[in-house]
Amino acid sequence: MKQRSWLLQHAKSFVLIAPLALFLLFFFVVPLGTMMKAAVSDPVASRALPTVAAALEGWDRSSAPPVEAQRALVVDIQGIQDDELFGDLVRRLNSAKSGFRTLMSKTRTAVAEDPGLGDLASVDRRWSDPAFWIAVQDAASSPVTDRNLLAAVDLTRDKNGNVVDAPAGTSANRETLLRTIVMAGMVTVCTVLIGLPFAMVAASTTGWKRQLLLGAVLLPLWTSLLVRTAAWYIILQDNGLINMILQAIGLTDGPLPLIFNRLGVVIAMTHVLLPFMVLPIFSVLIGIPKNLMPAAASLGASPIRSFLSVLLPLSLRGVVSGSLLVFMSALGYYITPALIGGAKDQMISAVIAYYATGAANWGMAGALGIVLLTATIILYVVYLRLSSEEARA
Repeated sequence: MKQRSWLLQHAKSFVLIAPLALFLLFFFVVPLGTMMKAAVSDPVASRALPTVAAALEGWDRSSAPPVEAQRALVVDIQGIQDDELFGDLVRRLNSAKSGFRTLMSKTRTAVAEDPGLGDLASVDRRWSDPAFWIAVQDAASSPVTDRNLLAAVDLTRDKNGNVVDAPAGTSANRETLLRTIVMAGMVTVCTVLIGLPFAMVAASTTGWKRQLLLGAVLLPLWTSLLVRTAAWYIILQDNGLINMILQAIGLTDGPLPLIFNRLGVVIAMTHVLLPFMVLPIFSVLIGIPKNLMPAAASLGASPIRSFLSVLLPLSLRGVVSGSLLVFMSALGYYITPALIGGAKDQMISAVIAYYATGAANWGMAGALGIVLLTATIILYVVYLRLSSEEARA
């Protein structure tokens, strides 16, 4: 009887959490797994070129491969009847070595005219370059690859298989990642500088004044992100509200450059993400006894010393929580930098969008997504470590 009651109780609990579990499974776990699989999966070349990988085994990778390997590639190209598969193969090879788009099209035409072709260098002299054959061998040898993950941080493998820096000018993913981290840090610092005093004022008031201050913070959350960004796009223009006021009161002779630069991106993102800083700090401050600051003053501490020694340490949990929320949210921002920023202010989300929609390179988009996910997990682990140490203290 007790076992039946226990099973019934757990069955009810399972029914209650089942909708949430299914939601997380289909809208978080499955897309995340698909993204991670696309980052390391590369089945196109191994499916389109089933025999050339075996023919290239033992090749020294320093000179043109033997005729048998070239003949195997000709046979594989003849066997590709699906134009979509051939297009995917060309995109895969061209992403590893520029020039494959014209080379593969030219070679396919030559193979169709001469099925017995054995010397591909007679079709195009680029086939005598080992770099093109290295790209073919690496792509066709295994359906699993680390190429995208390495390329996400501007790394690659040389002809000996060693991990080295990518050639200069071929990729700027590492620079974009660093820029993303720097801009997210700048926005986090700005939200702390604005959000902490605002939360202190809101926590010190009561009644309608507190409701008004909190409503001003929550208002951006009730408005679409695109609408908020478009509003800043209008306000920050050369003839926008800010420049008109500055020129009207005589502080500037002409319009300040507030848009299509990093300053405009930081201003807009700070406004959008400010609630995620204010609310955690406010929730901590309202739990602090209000007699601590008067007690410190009665013991002779100045207001600044009372703040630094009493109020600030007690509010650090909210500051850390808000900083984590703001920084993690800022890492993946796309719309605001795309509309407000210039070419040198785009964040890694813009690169992911390009690979996903512009270049149709889901592997690179997934690899960059994994990099962002890893950074988020590291930040969360650090936050948990700091929180546990603070709780023990």
